[in-house]
Amino acid sequence: MRSLVFRNAAVPDRLRCLLPRSSAKVRAQPPRLPEWEEFPSLVPETLHEMSEDEELTQLHADVIARGQLALTEKEDTIRREMLDRLGVASFAATCAEAGVTPLRRAPASILQLNIGLYCNQACRHCHVESSPKRTEMMSHEVARRCIELLDSSSTVETLDLTGGAPELCPEFAYLVKEATARGVQVIDRCNLTVLVEPGQEGLAGFLAENKVRVVASLPCYSKENVDSQRGGGVFARSIRGLQLLNEVGYGVPGSGLTLDLVYNPGGVFLAPPSSSLECAYKDELKEAYGITFNSLLCLNNMPIKRWSDELVRMGKLDEYMELLVGAFNPAAAEGLMCRATVSIGWSGEIYDCDFNQQLGLAVSGPARTVFDLGSLDELNDNRIVVASHCWGCTAGNGSGCQGGLDA
Repeated sequence: MRSLVFRNAAVPDRLRCLLPRSSAKVRAQPPRLPEWEEFPSLVPETLHEMSEDEELTQLHADVIARGQLALTEKEDTIRREMLDRLGVASFAATCAEAGVTPLRRAPASILQLNIGLYCNQACRHCHVESSPKRTEMMSHEVARRCIELLDSSSTVETLDLTGGAPELCPEFAYLVKEATARGVQVIDRCNLTVLVEPGQEGLAGFLAENKVRVVASLPCYSKENVDSQRGGGVFARSIRGLQLLNEVGYGVPGSGLTLDLVYNPGGVFLAPPSSSLECAYKDELKEAYGITFNSLLCLNNMPIKRWSDELVRMGKLDEYMELLVGAFNPAAAEGLMCRATVSIGWSGEIYDCDFNQQLGLAVSGPARTVFDLGSLDELNDNRIVVASHCWGCTAGNGSGCQGGLDA
């Protein structure tokens, strides 16, 4: 088997977001942005782009016709066969050989809920395959059971809400209010454009009132790169969303309202340490749009779902998996989010992480849904389920929902 040595991945110079300010400018004059009320819903534009994208159209048809599980199994087979050709040991064996602490569950500090797959966007890298065509949503029964588990579990400090666009799920406000009332910190994984969707006029204020930590996706500070990855019209709406958050205190020193941004690569390379990008993000967003935020999290793209499909279409899956494997970092494996996070799907199934959730890899042990558990403490010391996609979380600086090693 190959010897795995951690190495820093070079960042392609062609990507403007990663260039020092002295060597590149992403703007000459800040463009005028529409006022809030001038933004129509993004949904029609997203649906139009999907209708003209043959790959996305076919993928949605396959999900309906064959089911998500069948597509996932095919995807995993392709990854495993490719790694076999490279002579790579399994992820679990590699961790053991590197002396990584055994991959077993610690007491949960984070309860992460994917409360629905509906989204006003259809991003090309989305590991959830969300879009306006997805209708899956968490029921009140499941949401109420998750709150009951917060009450019965002794170590959970954070409720992490994701989707889709979690704010567009009817149970979002209920979950935020119930967790906040219990003194549990809430994270909203926000796509930013939802803040200017019709009907969401009070969203920024609601988040501030409940002191929700906002973790928002913005893969670059240039329109070209954002719209190419996340869809036409996304950048302008994202900037307006950030300004709305700033107006209610998010990202403002001394406000107590945390606004973190998330970067993910726009090509076949690893995310750099956040320290190498954060200053550029802050300078550019402040100068161009008057925007401030707290921290930047840099995450690798996971080789699953839409990103995996795109890699296959480009003939780059082998290259990307070899990059992930070659950049294996034992220190990142020690800090894997799955050690202390419990992930719950929209229908109540239990997983070790959001990526396993999208692949249908249930937790080990007898419990399968939130209705099988009296407390999350019952999952303590269970074996963590791993597979070929896990290399994405241990490559380079590491990657997980809470960021890399320097987050």
